[in-house]
Amino acid sequence: VQLQASGGGLVQAGGSLRLSCLVSGQKLGDLAVAWFRQVPGNEREGVSYSSGSGRTTTYYSDSVKGRFAISRDDDGNTAYLQMNNLVPEDTAVYYCAAGNSGSIFEVRSYASWGQGTLVTVSS
Repeated sequence: VQLQASGGGLVQAGGSLRLSCLVSGQKLGDLAVAWFRQVPGNEREGVSYSSGSGRTTTYYSDSVKGRFAISRDDDGNTAYLQMNNLVPEDTAVYYCAAGNSGSIFEVRSYASWGQGTLVTVSS
């Protein structure tokens, strides 16, 4: 499975961005997908998760709950992360991951990763 993340950029606090994760090599509908983020010097943290294979369940970290929304276009093999009301603390490199086999917000649970896309929120 290959993942390609895109959509990052520079935005002012209070603004919005939508990240995309294009999946190839396997049907997105069969995969759980998550978004993680990482600030240099810090561990990669999970922010959002969407289960696959039929009924979709979503989870969010407390830091983004109510502001971020994960969605998926299984026909287009693309997952999204809509980020609203951004704050400077959201500045990070964002990664999409697929192929969950354990705890949904543990890095080691995922076999496939995208290359990361930088989100910078200015105050």
